[in-house]
Amino acid sequence: MNKQQEAGQSEKQEEEVTGLVCLEADLQDGQMREVAVDDQKVLLVRIQGQYSAVGSRCSHYSAPLIKGALVGDRVRCPFHGACFNVRTGDIEEYPGLDSIPSYKVKVEDGKVYVTINKKSLTLTKRVKEMFAIQPGTKHTVLLIGGGPASLVCAETLRQNCYPGHIVIVTKDSLPPIDKPKLSKAMNLESSSILLRSGCRARPLSCPGSDLKGVHLLQSYDDAKEIHSSSVGQRAVVIGASFIGMEVASYLSDKATSVALVGSASYPFEKSLGPEIGKMTMAMLEEKNVKFFMNDRVTEIRGENGKVKNVVLSSGAVLEADVVIAGIGVIPNSDFLAGSKVAVDSGKAVIVDKYMRTNIPDIFSAGDVASFPLSIRGDQQVNIGHWQMSHSHGKVAALNMLKKPTKIESVPFFWSALAGKSIRYTGYGEGYTEILVKGKVEERKFLAFYIKDEEVVAAASLMFDPAVAQVAELMAEGKNITKKQAQSDDLSWLQM
Repeated sequence: MNKQQEAGQSEKQEEEVTGLVCLEADLQDGQMREVAVDDQKVLLVRIQGQYSAVGSRCSHYSAPLIKGALVGDRVRCPFHGACFNVRTGDIEEYPGLDSIPSYKVKVEDGKVYVTINKKSLTLTKRVKEMFAIQPGTKHTVLLIGGGPASLVCAETLRQNCYPGHIVIVTKDSLPPIDKPKLSKAMNLESSSILLRSGCRARPLSCPGSDLKGVHLLQSYDDAKEIHSSSVGQRAVVIGASFIGMEVASYLSDKATSVALVGSASYPFEKSLGPEIGKMTMAMLEEKNVKFFMNDRVTEIRGENGKVKNVVLSSGAVLEADVVIAGIGVIPNSDFLAGSKVAVDSGKAVIVDKYMRTNIPDIFSAGDVASFPLSIRGDQQVNIGHWQMSHSHGKVAALNMLKKPTKIESVPFFWSALAGKSIRYTGYGEGYTEILVKGKVEERKFLAFYIKDEEVVAAASLMFDPAVAQVAELMAEGKNITKKQAQSDDLSWLQM
């Protein structure tokens, strides 16, 4: 071999392997460690006696996976619940779209060697390879709606070698976006929320709801308009659930004043309970948000076609320059009226475990679908969670390809208020008791929701990765008993 060939081979080797770390092979099964390979942080994991290494950051919002829950051969993000296979880096549960990198690992003489090639050294995400459309293919998949269910469905089809045409029909002006960000940060550039919904906001029915300055939050354009029209103005938010509370939190330091109107005694009272609801209310009151609870809007009055004030059933009159309604959603299934596709009393499209409707070759996914929830004995439910819509899309795509796959995802939800994040997993409808670890008033707690002597849901604040651990236990089909939730020893969460 001449010097030129040697130099070329040396350069090739340098390109293939630029990062190398040698560590003691001292991890036990089920343990993780974050290590540095050159400037790249890597998650080193030992499962069943074998070591593997993957990217250390979640592909969704870059949360550190070392703080997550490792169960079996996958790690769940502590922040929003995305799951990744620790052997391959493949994304197995959502939110997010991308997988994380996986790296070469060798164990020799009690040492673990992790290597990263040059091309992967700066990568924190990995997009699965997708199959291209094949000329002459006659088959077409039509996806109605531009939300995450459609996007994940389309990408899953391509990742599984679907050769036909894929058409997405949407009323949105942008490609699929990261919709949960809209209520948390309304002044984002469109490029920062592009992903690569299945429902519409419930409109107000009171007189004056058509006045200029009255808004629903459904799209990127809505968010930009609400932001620009609220700065330095008097804002009234109608609705004390997740959207309304997040909007009020966001506007608290931008509007001249923020008032929030809710029909219950406390925000989130039905879903999270009165104690946590009272705490969230205090969090926003500290940000100068004024609450009008156990009340409702009877009329919105205007002047010259523009909103001027909001009249409540209690007799209170709130001055307003802008009104934002966050009072729930309605499934976008009206176009199915007169068809034979079955819908439930709430207009959600009824599907089975495979996301199939009652009509052959028609599937439904996302906010518009009513599906069997495995952790509640296949109870038919309609859940408008961002993460669940992703899972629906994947399962629908695989079943379109005749790869039988059941929907078995565990609901996972989060809400950002005053710089803090509440995490929630499970399905708490009908709970009869709440058991709390920590102290809600100190804003550091883990709450278990009990029904029929079992934990059916959990919520937390500043208690990571407990909710992620609960989600993984539920995903494995393990029942969590009331007795376990009552125990001061929570080591069972790491089983």
